[in-house]
Amino acid sequence: MPSRERKGEFMEKMITLMDENSKILILHADHVGSNQFHKIRKSLRGLATVLMGKNTLMRKVVNEYVESHPGSPYSGVIDLLRGNVCFIFTNGDLGQVREVIDENRVPAAARAGVVAECDVIVPPGPTGCDPGQTSWFQALNVPTKISRGQIEIVSTLKLVEKGTRVGSSEAALLQKLNIRPFTYGLVLQTVYDNGAIFDAKVLDISEDDIANKFAGALRRFTAVSMAAGFPTLSAVPHYLGNAVRRMIAVCAETEIKIGEVGAAFDALFNMDPEELAKLQAAAAAAGGGGEETVEEEKEEEEEEEVDVGGGNLFGDDEGY
Repeated sequence: MPSRERKGEFMEKMITLMDENSKILILHADHVGSNQFHKIRKSLRGLATVLMGKNTLMRKVVNEYVESHPGSPYSGVIDLLRGNVCFIFTNGDLGQVREVIDENRVPAAARAGVVAECDVIVPPGPTGCDPGQTSWFQALNVPTKISRGQIEIVSTLKLVEKGTRVGSSEAALLQKLNIRPFTYGLVLQTVYDNGAIFDAKVLDISEDDIANKFAGALRRFTAVSMAAGFPTLSAVPHYLGNAVRRMIAVCAETEIKIGEVGAAFDALFNMDPEELAKLQAAAAAAGGGGEETVEEEKEEEEEEEVDVGGGNLFGDDEGY
């Protein structure tokens, strides 16, 4: 098929995907082979569509689409078409699509010149190398010793730091030790969602995180409202709770009975001592103070009984 016809089919397919889908994942596809791409396409079948082509052609399609649809938010995607870029179109859950992408990463050896995606740690132990290669290990500052006719690494070594490029010597050492520290696959960079373009890190935010942030902001807002004496909807329950507690405190100190509060005090003070002790024990257990609080209450009751008995024994003359 002539290249012009292929370009036409590609452009039609991309325009159709842009019309039918509201979400696009923009990913970098460095070091991703054709077989790995095939597995990713297969895993995303029915959920999303993977599209990859030349940046010039994809940029042309987006420009023509924006010209034919004035005010289209797809204009922000043009600047993202840099490097080895891949598009994934979907209307489904972005988190689910990302999980499929992460599952299709494959382990790979460290190659010279590649930027390390993580710290590369070399564990201690035998290397299988003969003692004649000791100088090579020393050039890499690897602590070694000769054990049973082979070179052995003495302690754990951080060979390559995350974000730095792997040197030829480091790559050769990792190859000798059969260490494959990296994983290669599609790397999610940016997300387009119904006209909004944001960093992929936003997908790490869960519903629980949002709820916790909202609750924290609401608590601070309520605290400011109460400190300023400016009533708001979130502060009203606290105002009511404080008012009820003050009213109960006044009733307890002055023995004034106000509505249901007075009835509650009557029920509490006229309660059978055994039932009151059970309630206190249950409250102490719920607060974590359980057995110690019950024992203290029993000791106080015993002391009270002794005091009462002593009063009858050494009381006034009428008691004789």
